[in-house]
Amino acid sequence: MKKNLIIVRGLPGSGKSTFAKLLGRAVCTADDFHTDRNGNYNWKPENVGRAHEWCKRKCKRFMKAGIETVIIANTSTTEDEIRPYIMIAKNYGYRVFSIVVENRHGGVNEHNVPETTLEKMNNRFSIKLI
Repeated sequence: MKKNLIIVRGLPGSGKSTFAKLLGRAVCTADDFHTDRNGNYNWKPENVGRAHEWCKRKCKRFMKAGIETVIIANTSTTEDEIRPYIMIAKNYGYRVFSIVVENRHGGVNEHNVPETTLEKMNNRFSIKLI
């Protein structure tokens, strides 16, 4: 059995989480850290680091349990943001695939990320083709 890590990347509103759920049930997203039990999204800048550490721990738990396909759905605009997941995958013997989701369906930025922040994210988005 080949084990796979799929990193779903894209800007807010692109449909990363929706697409990730189509791929499987073992989905890790930092947004879940900011969502309370009633489904309310309570993002605070001071919690960003904690949210991503929480997401990495969840990923490790899935891999330690031997889940065949683990999916990460975060913006992951830079190699530095992807690298920790690649290292975790390597430690647990997972192949890594990266999928970039474009907002071609007119998705809505549900978390109200300001347009200036979206532009900054777009400008730093890096894709490694080779």
